[in-house]
Amino acid sequence: MKRPSPRTSLLILTAVACLLSGGGVWAGEQATPAEATATPWGADYFPNTVLTNQDGQNLRFFDDLIKGKVVVINFIFTGCGDSCPLETARLRQVQNLLGDRVGKDVFFYSISIDPLSDTPAVLKQYAEKFKVGPGWQFLTGDIQEIADLRRKLGLFIEGVDNGRTKDHNLSLIVGNQASGRWMKASPFENPWILADQLANTLQNWKHASNEQSYADAPVLRPPSNGEELFRTRCASCHSLGPQDGQGIGMRSIGPDLIGVTQQRDPVWLRRWIKEPDRMLAEKDPLALKLYEQYDRISMPNLRLDDNATVAILRFLQDETERQQALGTPVVNSEEHGHRPGPMPPEISLTQ
Repeated sequence: MKRPSPRTSLLILTAVACLLSGGGVWAGEQATPAEATATPWGADYFPNTVLTNQDGQNLRFFDDLIKGKVVVINFIFTGCGDSCPLETARLRQVQNLLGDRVGKDVFFYSISIDPLSDTPAVLKQYAEKFKVGPGWQFLTGDIQEIADLRRKLGLFIEGVDNGRTKDHNLSLIVGNQASGRWMKASPFENPWILADQLANTLQNWKHASNEQSYADAPVLRPPSNGEELFRTRCASCHSLGPQDGQGIGMRSIGPDLIGVTQQRDPVWLRRWIKEPDRMLAEKDPLALKLYEQYDRISMPNLRLDDNATVAILRFLQDETERQQALGTPVVNSEEHGHRPGPMPPEISLTQ
């Protein structure tokens, strides 16, 4: 089955609204912003939960955070070692794409599901580690009230979110409270699509589209399995060369990976992709160096199997060779901790 293009996915996503309750009412079929009082998704629906942001300021969820605004909301906890850092890194890319619109006509909220540990001071430190800009607030509060809020937003799964572990629904929600238009999104969504939803779709959804004809669309190279894995799992923190997001700050969470397969031992690299948490616990010198170099943000364990790991490495090697053929230089070897050079012939990616 052919995967839809990002453009097609955007049309699908913007056409299908998220159900905020089990009553079968589509959130996208509400009034325009001029008729905001007609939407059922108002003060009678949303709880006015009191939350505290990273600066210690108390805010009410409906009145202060979402009323009349276009927002993106997700739930995280700072002690999370896998999905939450990826969500935060991905949303940081979206924030960079939106620029100074964040805090003016688009607002970001990350709410902790572990308020006992995530004090305002802890949240502030977390935001600083990810170089979060203005307009994005990290919030904590009462654990039961936060769980109730997640249920109202459709981001609470019974049997998962109320289990003994901190496994939680990875969806985030974007919406325009005034128009009543809400949509769920994946934290692994293409950042350009998510930025377009926040900047355009949710702002001007009744306006006529000025898009160009599909006949003018360029022919795209079909992605390999390794590229799909990289784009959905790794690209939140890593770029691939000067034409792959470095210009909007996507490189600063983790190193650029052009040339990494030529600069690091493949056996070490394969293990680092599979179990970075164990390598840090073992105090591997290179792992510790990267951890310190990139603001002590741990590389998450993505629970990849051997086949997925090899697929990602093959894509990184193929992409390096493709860009080098176009004249793209290999990144600074200090960034990867090895001197540049060809992959040793006696070591293959499939060992």
